[in-house]
Amino acid sequence: MTAGDHAGPRPGDSTRAVFEVLAGAGRATRPQLAAACGLSKPTVSLAVAELEAAGLAARAGTANGATGRSAAVYRLGPRAGCVLAVDLGSTHTEVRGCALDGAVLAVQGTDNELRPADAVHTVIDALRAAAAGPLRAVVVAVPDVAGQDADGLVRPATARIRGAVEALALPAGVPVGIENNVNCAALAELHEGAARDRDRAGFGYLQIGYGIGLGIVLGGQVLRGANGAAGEVARLPYPWAAAQQPRHEGLEAYAGARSLIARAAVAWRPDEGDGPVPHTAEQLFSLAARGHATAAALVAGHAAEVGRLAAAVVAVLDPGLIVLGGGIGANPQLLPGVRAELARLSWPTEVVSSVLGNSGTVLGATRLAVARGIQNVTGEETAGH
Repeated sequence: MTAGDHAGPRPGDSTRAVFEVLAGAGRATRPQLAAACGLSKPTVSLAVAELEAAGLAARAGTANGATGRSAAVYRLGPRAGCVLAVDLGSTHTEVRGCALDGAVLAVQGTDNELRPADAVHTVIDALRAAAAGPLRAVVVAVPDVAGQDADGLVRPATARIRGAVEALALPAGVPVGIENNVNCAALAELHEGAARDRDRAGFGYLQIGYGIGLGIVLGGQVLRGANGAAGEVARLPYPWAAAQQPRHEGLEAYAGARSLIARAAVAWRPDEGDGPVPHTAEQLFSLAARGHATAAALVAGHAAEVGRLAAAVVAVLDPGLIVLGGGIGANPQLLPGVRAELARLSWPTEVVSSVLGNSGTVLGATRLAVARGIQNVTGEETAGH
């Protein structure tokens, strides 16, 4: 597998349109491509021939139509290439290698104690073994603000995250995009998750886990803001009360998983029948689901806190829908309490749990990587953001 190359002429407008439709469809006949592109059949035939000659399209059999006539079916060719999506999380890394039609070719996580860089290169080796073609683009989702430099490149805001991305040792010469992990998860919810019908109305994706964050989707686009920091609810002033000075990211420290477990340690009564103190949010929620009184009270209290944060989001955005995600937020035990507190404090707003689990971030990063990979081939901006 080689780095995404730029040699050779870019496809013409018609050929570019056909390639983009073929990438989105995975497989299609020339009549189907013509209908989707709004082009004449002779124009599509010329475009397909150009793509075949460049190795960007290939025949994949035949299909019989309603009249009994057969038509050649086309797919992406060996030179179309592949992309890499990396969820570089605070506690976990997941890497996916995909073809430009979105087909997953290789997956690797770090649950088996691989370093993030090892997981990346395990997937790259698998793509090479599968003869997946040139690596066209990489998108890395990071738990950080992602803003544009003066040169127009998107970079993480902190030196710690920049160092973590550099440590991945990504192949030289391949375009690398950086995006906030919550924005990626919101994008996945829009296209594949709980907000699939909200491309125009908009919604907020509220992530509650190790940290907290908000992905804002309006008109089918993720709202980034002037500094790339739209949705950084961790920066909301907290606490905000008489004789109390708000602390930097104090709300995240209060609403994140570590604080929840710290409160559990204080509330727990091992000598009064509570048993061993839970050390993770998963353990706490598991106990609550089994009817443990202290655990259930802590979960209910945390749900109310998340409901107050949701009320702040609704007061500013009025999104109509909030999707709860993250290691804590997506737990269905949280949903009734969040709904009740939001209904008490604000106007009617639908609240649902994420249906994508922990894979939302890497799914969103994959969508962005595919769009960037197609752009690398065609030389034009593509949809998918």
